[in-house]
Amino acid sequence: MASMTVEVVSPEDVLYSGEATMVITRTIGGGEIAFQPGHSAFLGALQECHTRVYLADGSIEDIAVHGGFVEVSNNKVSILSDAAELGSLVDVDRARDAKSRAEERLRHEHDAEAVSALSRAHARLNAAGISV
Repeated sequence: MASMTVEVVSPEDVLYSGEATMVITRTIGGGEIAFQPGHSAFLGALQECHTRVYLADGSIEDIAVHGGFVEVSNNKVSILSDAAELGSLVDVDRARDAKSRAEERLRHEHDAEAVSALSRAHARLNAAGISV
């Protein structure tokens, strides 16, 4: 099976570096996008999302990505995130609390910061395998 090199990095850490058969992430204004080996060059801004890296063994690396950029060139996908965390390391209780706080703020007024907080909480919970 064909593969490509994938790197997901944040300012604090390299979250994933290795080979994969597909990456699905979400760009601002473009919705979800999938990259497979041989994909044409691409550059896009990312929104808060649940990014999935499909490995050759059939497993999936779930990652909560909170903004940044995705670049594809020469059979390599690079995700440079403002902040990100592996789904397996998400503190689910903390993410649920953040979701509740953001929803409560949005009940009273439309606040861009609360919308962003809610998006981050959704990305974290989805990456942890919790449907929201």
